[in-house]
Amino acid sequence: MGKETSPKQTMAYTVEQLVALNPYNPDILPDLEAYVNEQVSSESYSLDANLCLLRLYQFEPERMSTQIVARILVKALMAMPAPDFSLCLFLIPERVQMDDQFKTLIMLSHYLETARFRQFWDEAAKNRSIVEVVPGFEQAIQNYAIHALSLTYQKVPRAVLAEAINIEGPAFDKFLEHQVANYGWVIEKSQGRGQVIVLPRTEFNHPELKKSSSDGIPLENITKIFPILG
Repeated sequence: MGKETSPKQTMAYTVEQLVALNPYNPDILPDLEAYVNEQVSSESYSLDANLCLLRLYQFEPERMSTQIVARILVKALMAMPAPDFSLCLFLIPERVQMDDQFKTLIMLSHYLETARFRQFWDEAAKNRSIVEVVPGFEQAIQNYAIHALSLTYQKVPRAVLAEAINIEGPAFDKFLEHQVANYGWVIEKSQGRGQVIVLPRTEFNHPELKKSSSDGIPLENITKIFPILG
């Protein structure tokens, strides 16, 4: 017996087909709006479908739902470091961007892009009604903050990491225990600085791990190409 398709899978497949076959047909607006709400409730994500909806709003401005647009932008923020937020914002008219909720989301995006995490969390706390309607928002931003730190640092002071991910006290201790047990983090004691978190080695915080382009193709494979080119 074949594998059954869940309602969520069916809806995703249907929306993908609608976007592929009717990208400029305003009749699919209700389906795309419903799919945004489906992405929120199921914690899924489709940039292509959301961009298609924003393009249709450009042709049908009177049908634009600012609530739906705000949810699209929040989901795009959660996708960082991907440039989804900028891609979506480009399709939103400037007059709409002047709305307070969109000005807030643009500010939050700027704080994330510049790694000003303390300012980000402070601003997000003042606007919970905008960001907390999308489940998983806080965790997605925490993951991005860790990613951003790991691009630069091999070791991060405990206080810096706690501020970046907006967790403190016993909850932060529990978080660290989980990371140490599952993701190879190491906790060191630094003289005069308290705890220091050693992040996993990557080609970003340990450049010597980055392979040179010549490492990717063995020499014997390159020599085989020459007769073909000739």
